[in-house]
Amino acid sequence: MTTPVKTTPSVAGTPLLTVLGDTIEAARAADRDDLVARLEAVAQRVNDPRRRIVVTGQLEQGKSRFVNALLGLDVCRVGDDLTTTIPLQLEYGPVPRAELVLTAAGANEIRVEVPFDEIGTIDARSPYAQGRQIARIEAAVPNQLLSEGIVLLDTPGVGGHASAYSAAVLGMVPAADAVLMLSDASTELTEPELSFLRQVRELCPTVAVLITKIDMYPHWRQVAEADRAHIARAGLEVPMIPVSSLLRAHALRSNNPQLGRESGFGALFGFLKEQVVARDQVSAQAAVARELHSAAEHLALVLGSELVALSDPQRSDAAIRELTSARTAAEDLRRNSGYWQQTLSDGITDLMSDIDHDLRERLRAVAHTAEDWIDEHDPSRHWQAIAEWLTGTVDTALGDNLLWTHTRAETLAEQVAEHFGQASAVDLPDVDNAMDSEGKGAAAGTLVGLEPDISVTSKVLVGLRGSYGGVLMVGLASTLAGLALLNPLSIGAGVLVGGKAYKDDKQQRLARKRIEAKAAVRRFVDDVAFQAGKETKDRMHRIHRALRDHYTGVADRTVRSIDASLRAAQEAANSAVTDRSDRRGELEHQLVRVAELRRYADGMLELEGPASRQRSYMPPSAGVRPVSVDEKAK
Repeated sequence: MTTPVKTTPSVAGTPLLTVLGDTIEAARAADRDDLVARLEAVAQRVNDPRRRIVVTGQLEQGKSRFVNALLGLDVCRVGDDLTTTIPLQLEYGPVPRAELVLTAAGANEIRVEVPFDEIGTIDARSPYAQGRQIARIEAAVPNQLLSEGIVLLDTPGVGGHASAYSAAVLGMVPAADAVLMLSDASTELTEPELSFLRQVRELCPTVAVLITKIDMYPHWRQVAEADRAHIARAGLEVPMIPVSSLLRAHALRSNNPQLGRESGFGALFGFLKEQVVARDQVSAQAAVARELHSAAEHLALVLGSELVALSDPQRSDAAIRELTSARTAAEDLRRNSGYWQQTLSDGITDLMSDIDHDLRERLRAVAHTAEDWIDEHDPSRHWQAIAEWLTGTVDTALGDNLLWTHTRAETLAEQVAEHFGQASAVDLPDVDNAMDSEGKGAAAGTLVGLEPDISVTSKVLVGLRGSYGGVLMVGLASTLAGLALLNPLSIGAGVLVGGKAYKDDKQQRLARKRIEAKAAVRRFVDDVAFQAGKETKDRMHRIHRALRDHYTGVADRTVRSIDASLRAAQEAANSAVTDRSDRRGELEHQLVRVAELRRYADGMLELEGPASRQRSYMPPSAGVRPVSVDEKAK
């Protein structure tokens, strides 16, 4: 017989963790360790709500100073000649500490403890890195804001020559709870900033644009209005908050509430409270509701099957046959030969091929555009502009490729879910964590500089060397007419020949520069394609494993529920008549409790709307309907 489920008072008005704890005990009593593991994971999220906030923006927008002002601590180094080159993750800790997270072979990470006071001086060549690539710096500080579960991630600046980090930052965005994009009040939002904002908004629903340095620019209100117009024309619904990190720092030092209000951080804290903390709480409640609903359905299937066998022996044989058929179907889903495994494998193969082709096509288009521009201009005069355009455009291409990967992965998850029954009732996996990447994207490529142009002295020597032949040739011919070797005719001929020689040499040097510039562009694009291709493959492998493990778990839980139902029905059919009445009363009482749990979960899901309900899962039972838990609860 199935172990009795613990009964408690009605769940109406019961705190969330209490209801979750009751469901965990019920699943544990039913010997369903698979349900217990999932419910405990949700309970851990409710108990420890960590909210990850990514701070990003272009170079020299005041990100590090903003983080210092937000926390009221001097954690990040700031200065005109200083910039963040390694992501810095800040979380709460009773004492200050810092660790380097180094990349290693496979999925492993190496952690090296470093002095907290030196985190601002660490770069890629730091001896602490031990010759490995630094994925990020993780630091813990005692701070009130961080103690509430906020985790700040200060990222390197995006855009600019030799600072192409936007693809790497976009890899962190899907797993973030919110993104704060900073843009100072000196100028309006640029086209690259709007493109990056569009990419971020598609990956994370909670995004805000912070207009920084409003204390330095009196015209910041006009800039803010222009930025709002740009964002509206781009079709983006993103709040904009003007802030001043300097005013915030002065307000904290002088304990001046007026300066604190003028700094704009009050509106920022309101955004974090309403759009991040509150939304995360609602999301956590939705996750609990989905797990409660799923667990209630699994438990009700077992209890209801046994109750049918006890209440109506004539229907027990039919129920056992239906459960046996359902078990066979569920086993087919779990076996590697199942259709969903084939769909997943084929989908990942096609997705990897399409994503790789899309990446190469985007990079080839960028390279061709750069080469066409080089053919029409002197690359040595505009090499800095070419470098900035190339790194920014390549980073945008990598970001768009990442967005397409995210969309296609979610579509593949829905296609696999169709094999488990009604697509809208299947527990869909979250691919955001699988998308998370700490790679450096386009920063792996380096655009080398061109050889400097020859000096003025060298240009004069080229002209003199070319004019020598003209002077000598015409001068010797003019001596037959009785003129000197150097005469107006020979000098004029020397000037003409020398000018032509200089012009020919200039064209040859320009042709060599263009060849050299094209070769540099191709090497840069090849380096980026090599590194980005590796990161794309790793990302696809993570997505594959996440989808495979998720749907394997769905199939396993379905098989266990049907197995338990079949075993309970068979035992009930063979039980003694005298024992059936008492057991039937216990089952009815337990089903009432399970029905209350499911109604509680359904009520929470109704508050979330249809989108959340689509993620709930009810195991297929091949038409078996022993007892409706809602009907029994009545």
